[in-house]
Amino acid sequence: MMRRTGLADFPLHGGRAPAWLFSRMTRLARALVMAMREDLPPSVLLTRLSDPHWFQAFGCLLGFDWHSSGLTTTVCGALKEGLRGLEADAGLFVSGGKGASSRKTPAEIARAAESTGRDLSPLEYASRMTAKVDSAALQDGYQLYHHTFVFTPAGHWAVIQQGMSDATRYARRYHWLGEDVASFVCEPHSAIVAQRREEAVLNLVAGEGEAHRTAIAHAAREERPETIVGALRHLRLPARHHVVATEDVAGPRLARILLETYERQPESFERLLSLPGVGAKTLRALSLAADVMYGVPASLRDPAAYSFAHGGKDGHPYPVDRRTYDTTIAFLEDAVRRARIGDGERLDALRRLAALPAPGG
Repeated sequence: MMRRTGLADFPLHGGRAPAWLFSRMTRLARALVMAMREDLPPSVLLTRLSDPHWFQAFGCLLGFDWHSSGLTTTVCGALKEGLRGLEADAGLFVSGGKGASSRKTPAEIARAAESTGRDLSPLEYASRMTAKVDSAALQDGYQLYHHTFVFTPAGHWAVIQQGMSDATRYARRYHWLGEDVASFVCEPHSAIVAQRREEAVLNLVAGEGEAHRTAIAHAAREERPETIVGALRHLRLPARHHVVATEDVAGPRLARILLETYERQPESFERLLSLPGVGAKTLRALSLAADVMYGVPASLRDPAAYSFAHGGKDGHPYPVDRRTYDTTIAFLEDAVRRARIGDGERLDALRRLAALPAPGG
């Protein structure tokens, strides 16, 4: 069975979850995870979180708006808060978050490594590269503002991150599953889900773009900065690239970054992408140089190809039913508690319910 990881697009919505709802979301997220852990290893939970369909249904179950961009940040926040202090029992650590919280991810991974006695340094690289890919190597017009990195003590990981477009008023969610990532820079999203495709996308992680990535790395280590900048200033820029010559090519910061990449001699595109300071503008210039100077064009293909249990925050399709919500939490918490003392009747009932065919199936 193919594991679904990929993208999802949602309209930007204002507002935030009220305290009474978020506290319930936190408790229900904790209860659901702990109930699933009675049957499933942590790696399976990562697989489910990396599936945009499952994640969306999970958010709906927690009572958030099914089509709101806030579902991503609020559900990840509830999951992180719900498992705080229970990471050892759950076998899961949740790091990062929205805005400034995303920048705390490396420190949170380091603390988890210290508490478990494991070497989790590869996870810091994975966290950094997933953010770099979706902010610089896949330039689809969405600026990342949320990065949640979920991982196990054994080093398995999944990423849920989100960007927003001021132009379209949509948000796009990116899902990653570590065990499915054969390469950070070649089709790292193994399945794609989206409501809209963008017309102008510089896709430097496309499967068909290996020659272009090789040319970019070659330009970065073999061509002096003044050669690249001079070529792009004096040659007609291809209309198919989303590049603004005066901003992306002529700036002094770009020349400085190109000099640093030239001195560091990156042997591959992934190594180039991992270098500090190499971001979207640097890659746009190098991509254009690979096209203009070597005749190797980039891929412009956009890789982007529920259910309610307790109502929704904004009252759609109906207001959150607090009594039913609290009953669900109590049932799950009691089921987990009973299972741990040898009485698994309630969890068995949930398993039988899950085995029933879907309506009309």
